[in-house]
Order: sequence, then structure tokens, then C-alpha cells
Amino acid sequence: MILGIDIGGANTKIASGDGKLIELHYLPLWKNSKLPQVLHDIAMRFEPERVGVVITGELADCFTDKDTGLSYIINAANKAFKNAFFLESSGNFTKEKKHSIAAANWMASALIVARDSGDRILVDTGSTTTDIIPIKHGKPQAAGTDFERLKRSELVYTGALRTNIATILDHIIFSGAKSRISSELFAITADAYIVLGMISQDDYTCDTPDGAGKKLIDAKRRLARSVCADLSEIGDLEIIAIARQVMEKQERDIADGIHEVARRHDLNSVVACGLGEFLIKKAADRIGFEIFLISEKYGAEISKVFPAYAVARLLQEMK
Repeated sequence: MILGIDIGGANTKIASGDGKLIELHYLPLWKNSKLPQVLHDIAMRFEPERVGVVITGELADCFTDKDTGLSYIINAANKAFKNAFFLESSGNFTKEKKHSIAAANWMASALIVARDSGDRILVDTGSTTTDIIPIKHGKPQAAGTDFERLKRSELVYTGALRTNIATILDHIIFSGAKSRISSELFAITADAYIVLGMISQDDYTCDTPDGAGKKLIDAKRRLARSVCADLSEIGDLEIIAIARQVMEKQERDIADGIHEVARRHDLNSVVACGLGEFLIKKAADRIGFEIFLISEKYGAEISKVFPAYAVARLLQEMK
């Protein structure tokens, strides 16, 4: 078996190159990480011949710097697997620790999309961030670091689960009246999308802000707190208004990023993947771009773990 692993700050995703094996593990690196144990368990259960690894978790604030984060993640992978290969932002595999390994999961996805779909913009909205990767002349054109990609709108720090809604909105409109938002971590985007029916409880693969449940009533309660209220003070109409305005603002932010990247590279079509495909579709529709969904080509589950699937496919092809 050739296995692909995408190790992020919050989630570790695995997929086989044939797409038959898919797993997602919520492993926040900043909370007494069990990454080494989970990787060891994966190795014992599947006994992969080779493993392709992409890394984005080096930025987790439990590490003093990216170099420390890379060392921790690479060591954990090498201890678990006998034959681990790490993908660089150049698109090459290496077995050595290099800074070019950091935040390179988008490269795996972009190389597969370039081959399958030609010159387009790859947009991947996951739990925490949105990658916007221009592909021109069959090659990904994005900057090599998250710092540079942020400056070029190739990285938009907004996601379908973990984003604090107070970082998305500074006010809400209720029946024509304006209300400010509390800056506390009372509710996250996962709560908005549970309320709107855009994700399921099974998709809510992160901690809740209050440590409570992930049912509809729990999500409503958290959204109410974002305006310093509870469910005795506001009802479903107001709760849904909060959720819809969260979605509309994320849609605009992603659309703005896509538009800026598209203008720079003279592109006008999008390939979308990730749990937040629905947000990308709304953003593409907003600016009138053609869109292709990875979920329609490979299935919804592969779309959610596309970098892991992509790096497995790339490693399969490596001689």
C-alpha cells in the first residue's frame, strides 16, 4: 500500500492512492499531541510500503518556531514509518528535513489538478484556512511560504469549522437593527453551518468553544452568545440571521481572494475541494467563474482529504 498523510496543526488526514482508505483524525498539536502514537497505530494497522507526507502543522503555537515544529513532525513520521517521503513546495520528494517541506500540502493537490484539469485556480477550504493556488502552463504558481501567500491572497485564513466568527464579523443586522459582536471565542463557523444544515455533526471534527455538544441546540446556544444573548432572548430567526451573515462574509472574503489571484494570472475557472466546497461554489458563483468540484470527480470523502490522496498518488508514480 502507498499511503498519503497530511499532518496539520489541528487535523491529520490519511488516504491511499486508490482512494479506498480514508481517515481523518482530530489531533490538535497544541493540546498534548498524540501524533506519534496515532502515526504508530496507522503504521501497525496498514503496514504501508511507502508513505508520502505533507506538513502544515509546523506553525502550531506549541512550537517556538517552524524549525522546531518541522523537527517534531518529521521525527514522529520517521519513527512510525520505515519509508517516509516528504513533499517540498517545489513538488519534489525528499527524505531529509528541509524548510521547503513546511506548509506544502497544497502543492500535492495542485500537481494532481494541473494534470487532470489544466490551467485553473485550485481552491481548498478546510476546517481552518482556504488555499487559492493559481495553476498556469501546467504548473502551480503560488509562493513557497504561508507568509508570502498571505500577502498575495493565495492563503485566506478562513475555514468551514474552526474560525471564530468574531474574526469574520464585527456586527450583525437583526430586522434592520445593527448589533456589535462579542470578541470572545463563543462560536465558530462549524456552529453556523450546523444551524444552516451545510455540515453534519460527523463533519464537526474539532472542539466546540464551550466544550459542550455538537447538536443543533448547542450550536444555536453558542451563536446566541456571540451577541451576548441566550435562547430566552433571541429565537431561530435571529440565530439563522447570524449564521447566514457568517456564510455571506466568508463567501465574499474567499471570492475577493479568488478574484485577486485570477486577475494576476488571467484565469477564470476554479477547481474546488475540502469540507468547505459549498463556500467555494458560492464564491465562484458570486464572481461568475466556472467551477469544477473534486467531490463530483472523486467523491466527497476524498475531497475532504485531497492533499493526502494527492500525495499518495504522486508517490505511487515516483520511480
